[in-house]
Amino acid sequence: MGTPPAISVVIPTLNEAGELPETLRRVRTLPEVGEIIVVDGGSNDITCDIAREHDCILIESKPSRGHQLRLGAEQANGEIVLLLHADTWVPENAGRIIQETLARPLVVAGGFYKRFRDSGALPGSRLRCWLLWALTNRLFGDQAIFVKRTALEAIGGVPDVPLMEEFELCKKLSDQGRIALAKATMQTSSRKFAKEGVLKTYWRMTVCAVRYWLGASPKKLVKIYYPQKGK
Repeated sequence: MGTPPAISVVIPTLNEAGELPETLRRVRTLPEVGEIIVVDGGSNDITCDIAREHDCILIESKPSRGHQLRLGAEQANGEIVLLLHADTWVPENAGRIIQETLARPLVVAGGFYKRFRDSGALPGSRLRCWLLWALTNRLFGDQAIFVKRTALEAIGGVPDVPLMEEFELCKKLSDQGRIALAKATMQTSSRKFAKEGVLKTYWRMTVCAVRYWLGASPKKLVKIYYPQKGK
């Protein structure tokens, strides 16, 4: 039997034809990556064609990021699973940084600092990443969360929830060991802020976060974060 790939990358998609090619190009340059799994939630553009052209493993799913990440992680063969958003660019040394971070004592998972590569979001994204991690032991979903597959299997996989899957994941992983911040920064898109408005988007995020900490279920929070879905 051959040696399993060190890192399996799982990317949930839904109509990501514009963002996916560059994300895949950057991931493909990482020698530590052995497979890329794209889990598509029913795209009606050429997202799936792009995934096939880049030799990705393609899985079809219902459109729910938590569910998509769960399906992809279940198919992963790597010792490490990297949960990557389709509009997020990893640094050129990401594979080595991930391995070094997970080699720290008791660390089972981690994420990168992030910055927005385009205008739209408020400044200070790196500081917000640190504050969230330092105060709550949580990571944002677009920080390119990575986790040891053994730890992920021990908690039963990525939580199958429609929202706040990254917080639920970190909560469960904290029982397995430490969650760390990698000493590197990745780039992500601020397109959501540009599309829906900065203040409105941050307000929705804040309301969802506060209600989550007060005990609201992710299913109820979907109606706030995605008002059209709620209707």
